[in-house]
Amino acid sequence: MTAPTAGGAPVAITGLGALTPLGPDVASFEQGLLEGRSGVRLLDEPEFAELPARLAATVDLTDRLERVEARTLDRVQQVALVAAREAWADAGVPEVDPTRLAVVIGSGIGGALTLLKQDQVLRDGGPRRVSPHLIPMLMPNGPAATVGLEIGARAGVHCPVSACASGAEALAMAMELLRSGRADVVVAGGAEACVHPLPLAGFAQMRALSTRHDDPEGASRPYDKGRDGFVLGEGSGVMVLETVEHAAARGARVHGHLAGAGLASDAHHVTAPDPTGAGAARSIVAALRDAGVGPQDVGHVDAHATSTPLGDLAEARALNTALGDHRPPVTAPKSCTGHLLGAAGAVEAIAAVLAIKSGVIPAIRNLSDPDDEADVDAVRTVARKHVHDVALSTSFGFGGHDVSLVLTR
Repeated sequence: MTAPTAGGAPVAITGLGALTPLGPDVASFEQGLLEGRSGVRLLDEPEFAELPARLAATVDLTDRLERVEARTLDRVQQVALVAAREAWADAGVPEVDPTRLAVVIGSGIGGALTLLKQDQVLRDGGPRRVSPHLIPMLMPNGPAATVGLEIGARAGVHCPVSACASGAEALAMAMELLRSGRADVVVAGGAEACVHPLPLAGFAQMRALSTRHDDPEGASRPYDKGRDGFVLGEGSGVMVLETVEHAAARGARVHGHLAGAGLASDAHHVTAPDPTGAGAARSIVAALRDAGVGPQDVGHVDAHATSTPLGDLAEARALNTALGDHRPPVTAPKSCTGHLLGAAGAVEAIAAVLAIKSGVIPAIRNLSDPDDEADVDAVRTVARKHVHDVALSTSFGFGGHDVSLVLTR
């Protein structure tokens, strides 16, 4: 790996937590990716019957929360809390001055399920039937606030809202909090839970969703010629990040490091990516510079790769622009998990860390007929053994948000 030439110090990753459609924790998430399992199912409940797109990747919260938590927290807050608890425990429940402990949990939509449910309560029963918990349950910063209250964070609680890049932007912001000296420990990641007829109908009207109802597990197929849109998913990914000095002082186990981040924007279209991938490429170049590594150091790419016809091509062009002649292996977790929106960037950063640790890059599920225009070294059919020290994780969101992260051993 080349010596750092720019940017700031890397930060230590001491805790990992994930609640995904592949399972209730990080171990099941990693195993599911390596096995190439799919968390996608057909939504056969009555409320979804009339929708033109009825696929989703959901999580199981059974017995994961106390009764009062299930009643007073929106589902997006619940998934964030479950993942954060795993990450905090995995980090060894750090002893840290609360005024040096911060939280950054991003969400693209926030408490949409509560808002929609309580709107119906208002219509059916009038204002006095509306829950007194409505406002704290629907606010987008609800997941961050819930986690901040859980661990007693007093150095700041933040919620980046940047669509599908929210989770990645949260990790980037957490790194800056640590680098700037504003905190010693930051619990950071993303959460989303909005599997409901209205968002599904909206995405379907945009022609953004797969309609492969006869083959739910084959619906999410990044880089494949037969891809016809993404699959909406839900879940959360959370990391505990610390300054290297703080982690060393308490003897913490370190999973890896968040070494760099790059943020850019397309200024092209509110939903469509810049087809040239220029903004995405700038974010990648900026992340590499921030980490002090070169394109040739990237051992694999954990791609955003949503399975949309335009998005996958734009990202492939961005990778080729930013990395030049270097063609690292590329994987795409959304082929298994669906698109977790605001949680995706954090969940996939965790996947990148796990691949570095194990030296095994998961294969892209459902990639049977690669699109020639998506010119990347896609990991197909079986996982690829590849010992390496640096991974690139990319996230791009509606509004033209471009966020790239560099993770190192």
